Amino acid sequence: MPTALITGITGQDGLYLAELLLSKGYDVHGLVRGQNNPKGWLVEKHLPDVRLHHGDLTDMSSLLRALRDSDPDEVYNLGAVSFVAYSWENAHLTTDVTAKGVLNLLEALRLHTGDRPEHVRFYQASSSEMFGKVQETPQHERTLLWPRSPYGVSKVFGHHMTINYRESYGMHASSGILFNHESPRRGPEFVTRKISQAVARIHLGLQEDVVLGNLDAERDWGFAGDYVEAMWLMLQQPTADDYVVATGETHSIRDFLDVAFGHVGIEDWTPHVRQDPRFMRPAEVDMLIGDASKARDVLGWKPKVSFAELVTMMVEADLDAIRQGW
Repeated sequence: MPTALITGITGQDGLYLAELLLSKGYDVHGLVRGQNNPKGWLVEKHLPDVRLHHGDLTDMSSLLRALRDSDPDEVYNLGAVSFVAYSWENAHLTTDVTAKGVLNLLEALRLHTGDRPEHVRFYQASSSEMFGKVQETPQHERTLLWPRSPYGVSKVFGHHMTINYRESYGMHASSGILFNHESPRRGPEFVTRKISQAVARIHLGLQEDVVLGNLDAERDWGFAGDYVEAMWLMLQQPTADDYVVATGETHSIRDFLDVAFGHVGIEDWTPHVRQDPRFMRPAEVDMLIGDASKARDVLGWKPKVSFAELVTMMVEADLDAIRQGW
C-alpha cells in the first residue's frame, strides 16, 4: 500500500486528491495547521480513513515530524495562502507560507530522505497566476513568468525552488502549473463560488444581487476533480518534470454569469449584478489560457468536465445546500 502526505488537505484540491488516492488503495495522511483548524472537520467527516498530522509550512520542525510519522512515498504540497486578493492585504504572510513554505518542505524532505533523495516523490502546486502579464497566448511550460500579485510572485519562488531541488539533489520533484480550477468545494471568497452561491440565493428569493469586480477578466476554468488526477499522474512518471494543466478554453466572468443565471431561468442578469472598484485588482491579469499538450501527450491526461457542466454543477450544489439549510 503506497503512502501519501498532503498539505492543504482541507482545501478543494486536497479533498478531491485524498478521495482519488484512497480509491487507489493509498494510505493517506494530511497536514493541518493548528489543533482547532476550522476546516479539519471536513476531512474527518468525509474522509475518516485519512490520518491527520498537526503542522505548519512555516515551521520546519513540524514538517519533519509529519514526514517521520507518515513515512510517505509521495508528498503533495497543496498548502498555500491561495486567495489572490488577500495576498495584497498580507504580502508577508503570503510570502512566508506560499513561497518560503515550499522551501521548508523541500528541505525537510531532503533531510528526511537522507542519501536517497529520489525515494519520496514530491508534487508542488504551481499556478497560472505565475504568468500574470502574459507574454504569449496560450501559455505553456516555457512561457516567461511575469506575476502580478504577491501570490503569483510567491508561486514563482516555489516553482523555481522545486526545479532547483530537483536539479541540485536529484529529487523526484514535479510542478503542476494549474490553471483556474473550481468545484462546489471552492471557498466562497473566490469569484466563481461567490457567483454560484449568489445565483442560488437570488433564485430562491434570499437576496437581490451580487457585487463583483472586473467582469471582462478571462480565465481557463476546469474542474478540480479532473485536475487532481493530473497531479497523481505526474508522480507516476519515471522522470520528474513540470506540466501545464488546463482546458485550453477561455471564458470571461460574463460567460460564467450567463451560464449560472441561465441555469435558473434568468436570461438577463444585469439587474442582479453590480460592480464595485473594491473588487478590482491593483494589477489585473486580463486573460489566461493554457496549452496542456505536454500533459496530454506525456501523462495521457485531459479534462472530462466542460465549462458549462462545471458552472451548472456549482449552482446545483449551492441550491441543494441552501434547501437543506447548510
